[in-house]
Amino acid sequence: MNTVDKAIATQLANIETRSGRTLDQLRAFITASGLVKHGQIRDLLKSELGLGHGDANTVAHFVLDSPSVAAAQGQAVDADAALDTIYTGPKAALRPLHDLLMTHITALGDIEVAPKKTYVSLRRKKQFAMLGPATAAQVELGLNCRELVEGTRLKALPAGGMCSHKVRLSSAADVDAELLGWLRRAFDTAG
Repeated sequence: MNTVDKAIATQLANIETRSGRTLDQLRAFITASGLVKHGQIRDLLKSELGLGHGDANTVAHFVLDSPSVAAAQGQAVDADAALDTIYTGPKAALRPLHDLLMTHITALGDIEVAPKKTYVSLRRKKQFAMLGPATAAQVELGLNCRELVEGTRLKALPAGGMCSHKVRLSSAADVDAELLGWLRRAFDTAG
């Protein structure tokens, strides 16, 4: 179990203690509500049980079987199956571009690949990138590296978000030396 999975497992145990309910009881409470959307479930947990935003968010993921929460519970997460879910329907055509990027990313060195519901988190000691479909025609690569300078392709994001920069890619031609340089800098600063 990696550090992130351990942290989620600890958070879930703490939620059980604070709420006085087991995870199975929380799941039953949510199921009985009839809600199925993440945001609705999170808001229900905040308003009805008094959970904080982070705890309510984690429980919502748990109930909706997020891959990161499944890993925290010791369940195997099949990365290929997760990618098949992420790149389905009109986004299926983007999978080869994702795979090409991952070939370059894994060549950088030892990383943790953590599939989420709509993207893949890439970590060393901390997250350095996120990769997933942005639209049916573009993959978005989020990078965490304050050293990067915004440009025509590379967009700076507001402070406090999951990434400091993002770039959208439409074809293999977009995976060029400039992009690989940004990836290298983000990789190096994360670990």
